[in-house]
Amino acid sequence: MPHVQTVRGPVDSAELGRTYMHEHVFVLSADVQQNHPDEWGHEDDRVVDAVRRLKELAAQGVRTIVDPTVIGLGRYIPRIQRIAEQVPELNIVVATGCYTYDDVPFFFHHRGPALSEALGTEVPDPMVDMFVGDITDGIARTGVKAGLLKCAIDKQGPTAGVERVMRAVAGAHLRTGTPITVHTHPGSHSGREVKRVLCEEEGVEPRRIVLGHSGDTTDADHLTELAEAGFVLGMDRFGLNLETTFEARADVVVEMCRRGFAESMVLSHDASCYIDWVDPNVMALLPQWHYLHLEQDVLPYLRESGVTEEQITTMLVDNPRRYFETASVSEAR
Repeated sequence: MPHVQTVRGPVDSAELGRTYMHEHVFVLSADVQQNHPDEWGHEDDRVVDAVRRLKELAAQGVRTIVDPTVIGLGRYIPRIQRIAEQVPELNIVVATGCYTYDDVPFFFHHRGPALSEALGTEVPDPMVDMFVGDITDGIARTGVKAGLLKCAIDKQGPTAGVERVMRAVAGAHLRTGTPITVHTHPGSHSGREVKRVLCEEEGVEPRRIVLGHSGDTTDADHLTELAEAGFVLGMDRFGLNLETTFEARADVVVEMCRRGFAESMVLSHDASCYIDWVDPNVMALLPQWHYLHLEQDVLPYLRESGVTEEQITTMLVDNPRRYFETASVSEAR
């Protein structure tokens, strides 16, 4: 069987089981945490809490989570390794890439393509080799290899920095065959920009791409357009209901299943054990935004609304497996 890279090493794709395709363990502002660590608290306490939360998730029958934490989100693999060793019943797939809605990090401002005009020649983007190295050699000498690529486009649209990262991710994909997940803003139809840049201009097949946060919209016609184009739709923010409702998120999944697109969707929460982007007082307003919400609340609602067990298995087991299995075929160029 094809293998999928996880924190504890490669596993057969058939062993992924029920998979949540967009969860974080930690989302951190690394510079802030390193210099002002009071809110973070003690490292050991955070690890203990993460182990507890992930064990509770695994006890629900979830066998794999995909953690798209990359540059810009505070990725630190040694900490994730420490946690994964204590939750061997759960596979954790980690990512490489860069997360920005606007500009690239300053590290890249005067490297690669930024120098092309001044030098009068095309300068390769160092991001591509960095991402490929994370996939083929491992991340930061940990031996842990990335199992997917991550980039983002939000309501700011395809800024120069966003497009640069997207093209670097495409370059790494074409060299390795590794699948891609993209943070999108469906309200501004940014999935169409993903199609233009990654697929039409860079040559990535839509079936290799998850359009993250597609469930942030209730526009089933727009989602149908993307599904018919071949993309995988990430209905992956269940519980994050500040600007929408539980029912809105669930009902659009019901409608897409009714339209015959269960094979085009994956489910998740985009939750974490700890995220420093949100004031703890605000977290109290999001009581359903945690790893257990799908099993406890969402799946019963979907079943009551006519979604079949076969469709649920398709979204949680079959689609993630197919997404990763295609990374093992001979597609890298």
